[in-house]
Amino acid sequence: MRHERLSKLEDYMYFKCCILILVVGISMGARAVDTHQNSQQAEDEKSPWLAVPLVSSDPKVGTSAGGMAGYLFKLDQDSTSSMVAVGGTYSTTDSLLGGVVLRTFWDQDRKRLIVFGGGGEINNDYEDFLGSGMPAQTTDQLKALQARYLQQVRDNWYAGVKGTYTNYLIFSEDGSINDMLDSLGLTGFDSVAVGLIAMYDSRDNQNAPDSGTLFSLENFAYREALGGEESFDVYTLKLKQYLPHGDGNVLAYQLSGRWTSDASPGGYSSVALRGYTRGQYLAPHSTQIEFEERVHIGGRFGVNFFAGVACLYGDGSKCTDTENLYPSVGAGGQITLKEEEHIVMTFDFAFGKSGNNGFYMRFGQSF
Repeated sequence: MRHERLSKLEDYMYFKCCILILVVGISMGARAVDTHQNSQQAEDEKSPWLAVPLVSSDPKVGTSAGGMAGYLFKLDQDSTSSMVAVGGTYSTTDSLLGGVVLRTFWDQDRKRLIVFGGGGEINNDYEDFLGSGMPAQTTDQLKALQARYLQQVRDNWYAGVKGTYTNYLIFSEDGSINDMLDSLGLTGFDSVAVGLIAMYDSRDNQNAPDSGTLFSLENFAYREALGGEESFDVYTLKLKQYLPHGDGNVLAYQLSGRWTSDASPGGYSSVALRGYTRGQYLAPHSTQIEFEERVHIGGRFGVNFFAGVACLYGDGSKCTDTENLYPSVGAGGQITLKEEEHIVMTFDFAFGKSGNNGFYMRFGQSF
C-alpha cells in the first residue's frame, strides 16, 4: 500500500541539500554574471569568491528563495576546484533552511570528499492533508550531517564510503493530525547510517558534462546499534549518460532506482522528478527514467526540453497500475557563465499529474 504525505521534512531537507551540493559542485568560479562588459565577466571568473541565488517554487511547498556564498580553492593544479560554502533559503510559509558544505578534489581528482551540515524548520499549511479533505498545519524540524569519500581504484572506477546522521521531528498543534501522523509512522526519528559506494565515471566534466557516463551503486545501512531509532536498509542505482550531437547539442538521460528493506514509511522512497515535491508520494521502492535534450541556439545560450516518468511500488503496488506512475514534462533555458569550466545557469518549468508543477532556477543542469 502506498502512503501519501505532504512534505515530510527529512525528504524536503534532503532535496534542498542535494540542490545545495549540486550548486556548489557546478558553480565554481561564477560569482556574478555581467552581460554588459566582457572584461568585468573575466574578472568575476577569476575571483575565488562566489555568490549565487537559490530559487524554487511549487504549489505544495510554496516559493523558496535564498542564496549561497562560497570560497573557491585548488588542492592541486590537476584537480577540479574545491569549494567551501554556506547557504540558506526562506519560504512563503515562514520556513527557514540553512547549511554549510565542503566539496573537495585532490590527487588529480582521484580523491573526492563532500561534507554537509545543516538544518532548519518548515511550517506547512495544507488544504487537503494526506487526502483526508481536512486542512492542517504542521511544523517539521531537522538537524543533519552527511559525508562521503571516494577513491579512484582503476581507470574510471571509484570506491567509497558514506555516512549520515539525521534528527527530525514533525508535529501539529491539532491533536487529530498528530494521531494521523502517529498511525502512519511519520512523527520523525533519529537515524544514523553508513554505506558503501561503487562508481564508474567517464564524464568529460564534473560541472555540466557534454559526454561520458556515470554509473553508481550505493547502500545505506540504518542501524539502532549506531545510535539511531530504527534499523533498515536502502539501496540505490544511478545511470547517467551524455550523448553529444550537432553543434553543442547534448542528449542526456538518467535511469535510477531506490529500494528499501524493513523500512517504516519515514524511510520510504519518493518521486524525484521535476514538478513533484520530494516526500509527497511514498512507497517502499521507486524507479524512474528521464530524458533531456539540451539544444545550443548560439553563443552562451541554449534551451532544454525534458520528459520522464517515475513509478512507486511495493506493499502490493505495481508499475502496471497507472495510479502508481508519475509523468513529468517541461522546458527551460540555459546560459553559459564560464565556458572553460562548463558552468551554466538553468531555468526549468516542469509539469506533472494531479496539478503538480514547479519552477526551478539553479546553477548547473538538473543532472
